[in-house]
Amino acid sequence: MLQFGYNTGVINAPKVNIENFMKDVYKWRYGKDMSAETVEVLFSLAVSIFAIGGMLGGFSGGMVANRFGRKGGLLLNNILGVCGACLMWFAKMSNAYEMIIVGRFIIGINCGLNTSLVPMYVSEIAPLNLRGGLGTVNQLAVTVGLLLSQVLGIEQILGTNDGWPLLLGLAVCPALLQLILLPICPESPRYLLITKQWEEEARKALRRLRASNQVEEDIEEMRAEQRAQTTEASISMMELICSPTLRMPLIIGIVMQLSQQLSGINAVFYYSTSLFTSSGLSEESAKFATIGIGAIMTGMTLVSIPLMDRTGRRTLLLYGLGGMFIFSIFITISFLIKEFFGYVQEMIDWMSYLSVVSTLSFVMFFAVGPGSIPWMITAELFSQGPRPAAMSIAVLVNWLANFLVGIAFPSMRNALENYTFLPFSVLLAIFWIFTYKKVPETKNKTFEEILALFRQGNGSSRKVSYSSTSNGEEKSEKVELQT
Repeated sequence: MLQFGYNTGVINAPKVNIENFMKDVYKWRYGKDMSAETVEVLFSLAVSIFAIGGMLGGFSGGMVANRFGRKGGLLLNNILGVCGACLMWFAKMSNAYEMIIVGRFIIGINCGLNTSLVPMYVSEIAPLNLRGGLGTVNQLAVTVGLLLSQVLGIEQILGTNDGWPLLLGLAVCPALLQLILLPICPESPRYLLITKQWEEEARKALRRLRASNQVEEDIEEMRAEQRAQTTEASISMMELICSPTLRMPLIIGIVMQLSQQLSGINAVFYYSTSLFTSSGLSEESAKFATIGIGAIMTGMTLVSIPLMDRTGRRTLLLYGLGGMFIFSIFITISFLIKEFFGYVQEMIDWMSYLSVVSTLSFVMFFAVGPGSIPWMITAELFSQGPRPAAMSIAVLVNWLANFLVGIAFPSMRNALENYTFLPFSVLLAIFWIFTYKKVPETKNKTFEEILALFRQGNGSSRKVSYSSTSNGEEKSEKVELQT
């Protein structure tokens, strides 16, 4: 997932350098200057084609997971990572800006597959009591990658005419590291037992993952899931969409992905420097404030790891969306203050402070919940049969929303000016209400227990609650639901 974070943020810092390279190549080839509009279109294509590749990779994730396994799919995916990074690295040496665009597309496919396969793999290998915390490590890797790209992209390091090819090419390092380390990692025991019916291989994998020979409880839980899912052993996307029992989990998974991308966070990631400069900061201060965004994301994701299995997914999601809603309003207020009191220097200084604090707080609340939970809750809401198809659909929606925000935000900003963040405020309010009304708590529940919540909801309006006071009470509730 570090690949995803790094390649999301890496293209923005060397924007001017890459545009100058495109102009130089065009002049060398055709003996005339490239128009400003063409430069803008080519650079926008290099940025947005990453999301198009991500859509393709995310949509293919379920098929790759079923055919090659979770670990096998991730291992093969690194070949794409190496190819994409090398194309970008050698673009300047080859005098071909097309290599940047093709490389961004290939690395987009790589990242799309990662966003589908990694949460699936992590949720299937994690012990029940650590599934939330380990799922949050996905987002931690994304934020570390984002921060790394921001730091390396400053002019003092690699944000120069000579340094930017290496900056883009460094994406080869995580891919090579995975090619070395993944072969010694175990395959998902759920995939081995439920999909392949290789029980002894699943036991071996579990013994390595748990560092213990006492794995019968995990095996029995997988067998229960296998028995419950015999009719859905290999469910297609169309069957998933048409299934009455699985429709609500699918809707929740899709809305959670939309809540992440349509919250306005990508507008902050892609255009934070220009947002800060328009609020009154100098160019240099704006760049360091942008690095502050990456640092806060990383710090708050670390804080949320222990909270995920202590507080619960739903609670953190409500806090995160609520906080983002409040501070998106403050961002709008800071823009309006500049508009109405722009002639008073003291007000400009105070407004710049308000804008930076509001934006950093907005990012902080994103890291608490909406940053990590959508990736893992989709994997948690579905059992082994429909999980790959559900992840493919959810990740496709995520990348599509990512692409739309990246393309639409500059036009939206020109049209709405100081009110740019108001549509995001409205969407955040809608997502908060949906989460409060519809999203169940998945903390410390097995995949079969989570599915039982929706089965019960499909047939009756009675609320289902699981008592944790004794094993006997939990088992009796499960028998009642299955009956």
